[in-house]
Amino acid sequence: MADYHIKHTTRYTYASTVIDCTNQIILYPVNDAKQVVKKHEIKISDDPVIETFTDYFGNRIGVFSLVKPHNELSIESFIDVSTHPVDTPTDTVPAEEQWKQLETISETYPYIDFLQKETFSAEEEMKKILSSVAAPINTPFHNARVLSELVYKNFEYKKGVTSVETKVDDILKLRAGVCQDFAHVLLVLLRMTGIPARYVSGYICPKNHELRGEGATHAWVEAYLPFYGWLGLDPTNNCIVSDRHVRLAVGRNFSDCTPVKGTYKGSSEHTLEVSVIIENGHIRKKEEKESMPVFTYTTKNPGISNNSYRRYLEMQQQQQ
Repeated sequence: MADYHIKHTTRYTYASTVIDCTNQIILYPVNDAKQVVKKHEIKISDDPVIETFTDYFGNRIGVFSLVKPHNELSIESFIDVSTHPVDTPTDTVPAEEQWKQLETISETYPYIDFLQKETFSAEEEMKKILSSVAAPINTPFHNARVLSELVYKNFEYKKGVTSVETKVDDILKLRAGVCQDFAHVLLVLLRMTGIPARYVSGYICPKNHELRGEGATHAWVEAYLPFYGWLGLDPTNNCIVSDRHVRLAVGRNFSDCTPVKGTYKGSSEHTLEVSVIIENGHIRKKEEKESMPVFTYTTKNPGISNNSYRRYLEMQQQQQ
């Protein structure tokens, strides 16, 4: 068992005063047999009421609004959590029987959602690659591990070359990206193979600094394996997810798991800063040092036509 304390800060700074800011947050850690949440607290600027509900995928979602004028929005999430090692599949059931079960459940809830194939121009090329590395003679677990290793070995971990909106065709051309891109490609490959796969958002916790993406928000994939269940695969590090990973949410893709998103009225020019502090041990220190943002993004105001009232209204209702 491993204990972690996590502080996740999201801060929006606006170029001018904004109003009517409504947001959705998916910052609530999963609480189950593999991951026990000891304590969780969310602090938001001006202390708004947070209404929560459970979405279609079983994630806990928070919604809040800031109506009054403001120049900054800060969202802080404090998590004390214990994680447990994962038992890997024994994989003793014959491959043919496992593939038959996957075919049986392919059009049933919830697996049908995680088998939806993505359309992209390099699909034929990917099919050729799949046929050379993944074969029905092997079990789904074996093929899933092979595909995770394929992504790990053929893509460069490189920050700043992609965004959350980067399409799979662009990732394939670049052969580079960060954890969300590695997860995106593996999702595509698994679903093309007939293995249900879902996107997972969370954190990867530091130990000996041997893993990429430590001490930050992280993304990986869970593959559904017959006679076992959902198994986490981290293609960024070519490993099976265990007690070093803390799960926040699952979905079909990144958009289902976005930690913070919303709208506001005001100038589109703003700066987003995200920082994550992760400590081994779930007891919080009395004085917790702030870290430099691990992610910073600034949006500039493109300008508004003086004679276009419609364009003005569109620009006033911004998304973040």
